[in-house]
Amino acid sequence: MTSRRKRNLMLAGKWAGYFVLLLLAATLQTTPGFLVLGEIRPVFILPLCLGVAVCEGEYPGAFFGAVGGLLWDFTAGRPGGLLALELLFVCFGAAILVELYLRLNSMNFVLVSGVCALIVTGVDFLFFYAMPGYAGAAARYFEVVLPIAVFTAALSPASLWAARQVNRRFALPD
Repeated sequence: MTSRRKRNLMLAGKWAGYFVLLLLAATLQTTPGFLVLGEIRPVFILPLCLGVAVCEGEYPGAFFGAVGGLLWDFTAGRPGGLLALELLFVCFGAAILVELYLRLNSMNFVLVSGVCALIVTGVDFLFFYAMPGYAGAAARYFEVVLPIAVFTAALSPASLWAARQVNRRFALPD
């Protein structure tokens, strides 16, 4: 049996580790020229939030997704809220999907991450390109939005690995 103090320290260490990973993901996502292929660059915050959600469960994962979405909104220079709500719902849904229906392995996480990236980038495209009526919006969807989702999904196992390492390092003994 562990003491309450040790349990609280382990929980604080775990969430501090997740937050450091989130800051690292935001830094990598906003670094100019890092992993850029034309106009396509991967998203690092989304797979990390999904990794934390599948490791920690639906409610802590949804909260972490909302925090990650607010950070993403802030680093993108947009009004806060849309990405926070999207990541809240996506992380909640992904955690439930993995808990109830899927085994947590790299391939399933790549698929979940790819679908979630399509949802998040698709909603972003809808509100910022399709609804305002920009010319060539459909071409931009197929040339930029879909490859971003694929690139993000391809790099997502690293985020799952990092979230699992923090989860294992700060696991409470039985």
